[in-house]
Amino acid sequence: MTSVAQVLKSKSEQVVHTIGASDSVFNAIRLMADKQIGALVVTDGDSIVGIVTERDYARKIVLMDRSSKTTAVRDIMSPHVRFVQLDQTTYDCMALMTERRMRHLPVMADGKLVGMVSIGDLVKDIIAEQQFTISQLEHYITGGAGT
Repeated sequence: MTSVAQVLKSKSEQVVHTIGASDSVFNAIRLMADKQIGALVVTDGDSIVGIVTERDYARKIVLMDRSSKTTAVRDIMSPHVRFVQLDQTTYDCMALMTERRMRHLPVMADGKLVGMVSIGDLVKDIIAEQQFTISQLEHYITGGAGT
């Protein structure tokens, strides 16, 4: 089983994007669009105070007919952030995401934010693991013929 550290190493971009709790939702959505990501860790100074996602925007701005330019991120963010550690497995992440109905997990190491894994990152890794296993089984079954 792959660790969170291995998943982060396989990602093309290692930067974790954050936004201030007092910033506007409009700025948060613009940053997500620019970076082609679905979530931002919300900070207040050096402290992590929440996470804001495209889902938060859809449900708490669009459906409630609020203005994204005048609403602060703190007003729509999820304040209870679940984190994972570098040594946890993709299975641990999938279990947590499924149980809590989340799509993004910030990664912490030594009390610092070091990355973010998404459901897409985990699915990609699981597919790669399965393809490797299938390849190994095919090799075993054919006795290495054709190599």
